[in-house]
Amino acid sequence: MKLSIIVPVYNMEADDKLTFCLDSLISQNLDDYEIIAVDDASTDASFEIMKSYEQKHPDLVRAIHSDVNRHQGGAKNIGIRQAKGEWIGFIDADDWIDPDMYKKLITKAEETGAGVVGCDYVMVNDHTYEINGPVDANSRDDQTGELDHDRKASLILDGGSLCVKIFKRQTIIDNELFFPEDIFYEDNAMSDGYLLTAGRFEYIKEPLYYYYQHDTSTVHSFSERRCEDRMAAGRIIIDEAKRLGFFDEFKEEIEFKFTQLFYVNTLFTYMPCVRPARMGFVKKMSEEMRDRFPDFQKNRYYLERVGKEEQKLIDMAQKSTFEFFVYYRLLWTYRNLRKRLGV
Repeated sequence: MKLSIIVPVYNMEADDKLTFCLDSLISQNLDDYEIIAVDDASTDASFEIMKSYEQKHPDLVRAIHSDVNRHQGGAKNIGIRQAKGEWIGFIDADDWIDPDMYKKLITKAEETGAGVVGCDYVMVNDHTYEINGPVDANSRDDQTGELDHDRKASLILDGGSLCVKIFKRQTIIDNELFFPEDIFYEDNAMSDGYLLTAGRFEYIKEPLYYYYQHDTSTVHSFSERRCEDRMAAGRIIIDEAKRLGFFDEFKEEIEFKFTQLFYVNTLFTYMPCVRPARMGFVKKMSEEMRDRFPDFQKNRYYLERVGKEEQKLIDMAQKSTFEFFVYYRLLWTYRNLRKRLGV
């Protein structure tokens, strides 16, 4: 079989999200593929919808139910173990794809011998195939080709999304690239392994994936638990780099990637979005950051890519959690007041 499309599903009945996604998958202009939809213990009618597609398309759709909620990583692992395709693609159950997406990606792979091929995506706010939102250039031309040191370093820093790519199933199995379960941000945790073991990377500069923006998207949901999951994903990045043997070669890039995900992104999500914000949480996070990479503030990527104001605030948080908390609250109270006054 040419391709297995794995769809982790959790409570996607509303607003025809799951239906729109599955319709786009059964309409692919490709022969010899399968759709493995894995229900992650949904509490709505998602599994019934999946079963109806399996009944209508028994040679194409497999609907699998998990009695235990393992988050997207667990659902993807179930799909990987069931997959028969030479290639594997992942798609979120609230997104959809161009009818030619997988045909184009596989054709590119076969023409070039690539182990991973990706494309761009477009952000959309309603169910449409019109390109009426911002297009995300998910990769760059200079990343394509045989994966030498420089290309691997670039992909660690700017690997883009996994859901707009296809991967060799055998490479996933051989390298045991199974996702962490029971946390969010599973793609962040595993992307380096998926990309750096590929041998060759290729890229189609077209927005073939439609990324649906709505209030229940993971990217729009913040809590202390989500922040903890992001930190856990950062730890897995390090563990996987060591397990797969590329930590030492790319220590500077891994250090920055960990810093960005574990600390920078988490800190500046936690402070404005989580209520009540706890000094103890920030202190513990700051201490672990310092223990893992004592000189992270000297990392060249950190100095180039993190804003000067964020660097200033991080330096303050590293020295005194209390002073950081007081300064941050005063700063944003002042800015919000100016915004309300239209100053």
